[in-house]
Amino acid sequence: MRTILLTTLAFCASVLAQSSVVDSFVATESPIAKAGLLANIGPSGAKASGAKAGVVIASPSNNNPDYLFTWTRDSALVYKTVIDQFIRGDTSLRGTIDNYVSAQAIQQQVSNPSGSISSGGLGEPKFNIDLSAFTGAWGSVISPPFMIISQSNSKHIDGPALRSTALITYANWLIANSNTTFVTSTLWPIIKLDLDYVAANWNQTGFDLWEEVQSSSFFTSAVQHRSLRQGAALASAIGQTSVVSGYTTQANNILCFMQSYWNPSGGYITANTGGGRSGKDANTALASIHTFDPTAGCDSVSFQPCSDKALSSLKVYVDSFRSIYSINSGIASNAAVATGRYPEDSYFGGNPWYLTTAAVAEQLYDALIVWKKQGSLEVTSISLPFFQQFSSSVAVGTYASTTSTFTTLTNGVQNFAEGTLAIIAKFTPSNGGLSEQFIKTSGVPTSANDLTWSYASMLTAFASRSGVVPEAWGAKGLVASASCGTSAGAGTVQVTFNVQATTVFGENIYLTGSLDALKDWSPDNAMILSAANYPTWSITVSLPASTSFQYKYIRKFNGAVTWESDPNNSNTTPASGSFTINDTWR
Repeated sequence: MRTILLTTLAFCASVLAQSSVVDSFVATESPIAKAGLLANIGPSGAKASGAKAGVVIASPSNNNPDYLFTWTRDSALVYKTVIDQFIRGDTSLRGTIDNYVSAQAIQQQVSNPSGSISSGGLGEPKFNIDLSAFTGAWGSVISPPFMIISQSNSKHIDGPALRSTALITYANWLIANSNTTFVTSTLWPIIKLDLDYVAANWNQTGFDLWEEVQSSSFFTSAVQHRSLRQGAALASAIGQTSVVSGYTTQANNILCFMQSYWNPSGGYITANTGGGRSGKDANTALASIHTFDPTAGCDSVSFQPCSDKALSSLKVYVDSFRSIYSINSGIASNAAVATGRYPEDSYFGGNPWYLTTAAVAEQLYDALIVWKKQGSLEVTSISLPFFQQFSSSVAVGTYASTTSTFTTLTNGVQNFAEGTLAIIAKFTPSNGGLSEQFIKTSGVPTSANDLTWSYASMLTAFASRSGVVPEAWGAKGLVASASCGTSAGAGTVQVTFNVQATTVFGENIYLTGSLDALKDWSPDNAMILSAANYPTWSITVSLPASTSFQYKYIRKFNGAVTWESDPNNSNTTPASGSFTINDTWR
């Protein structure tokens, strides 16, 4: 008995010491992170020289790597953080938010390699900080014969969704504060362009978060789903009822498609449908925290942070880094570790990232918020391995907050989250500056310095730790039909087009055809295929079930368009499931 007591006391002392470290880190880092974030926003940010008003630079680093650009996705996530802080009482941020609104209205209209405002340009991920189009190469996908996939080859179709979500959050505050006129006259035109883009393009493939895989992405699908739900609600609130049905229908389709990412045998959410990787990726934890709706409880249909699927996936993701980073060696198998983007990562040597590690802590803090609010937690057969980290004897069941099991499990989750932030604190330099990554063997910061997204990730994790509850967005009570998970949406199937085609440097293969989803024979809007498995070019598209269609591949090179020879290819989709078509260019 004395041995057990001493062990318990030692554990409690260790937990208290860890929490003390995190308390100190949060107190010190919070103002540094906020100042670091604002320093990277034009026109007056100390490290954002040359950036237009309201433009977020990814990082002041302009060499190895050069991040002195603005990304639609990163900027939206940063400004969602800024808007949330404004709503919680920091009125000094109002001016920079309005600058962001003006900047995005301009950026949406800039023609770029992805197209114009009416032909796909909203999917362009990256611009110069003066809001001119970026026309160089981007992305780290290397595609035979040894070419970096250029910017025009794919899009970040999460950007419009995230931007609309940030602006809808601001719009909702304005409406609540008697400024609906500004919403309808200024915000809604920007928001509607993004929502229309999402509704029309959600079932197209694009580059993932890390600009390396062209496929369907769980993060993208999740944030697109949220944006359309919120968009429909906002449209109703301001009398734009004509779009509500369309947004809601497509949101339902996306929710159905989201079920197909779940890997039941592996117990995790597969981050990407392509790329040849395991699919264990920070993508899924980031999706969970950025689609957190506290009114939805632990709903697994929308993969809420405390849902059994999201928790199981988080464990699988975290565990995949335990043995591949030296700084994680010697850490117990049920304790927090540093995490990166995905275990196969080789970018800058493949290291932990500040923002991905913070996402683990934030998901757990979000889960604790819900469990404490509802006064219970449920252990299912899916989440059992996650909870067994904190109590080896726990069994499937529901545990009220009055039980010792609830206390044991929530304390364990809290300690794991605290341990995750303690790791970040350990590898944050004394000045509080946050780079993109820290080296897996030493913990020394590396890659882009003062990464704006790193700072934003600290602020959102700290807010969650303090129990800040985000706004509801419509996830409560959602239902996906029993047929979801095998097709890309109600009445649709996933069709993969593979075509064998040899190309010259800079030449690419596109697809178009007789359906809306195949861009109605438009060469300008034709969909780029991935050359990841060259000479096989590939794309996966959601098409209507049980439908006959025709299609052709086209080549684009130096502005010239070459159609495949006649006759048209033709096929018919099955009633459900998925379908693969294998062709050879002719």
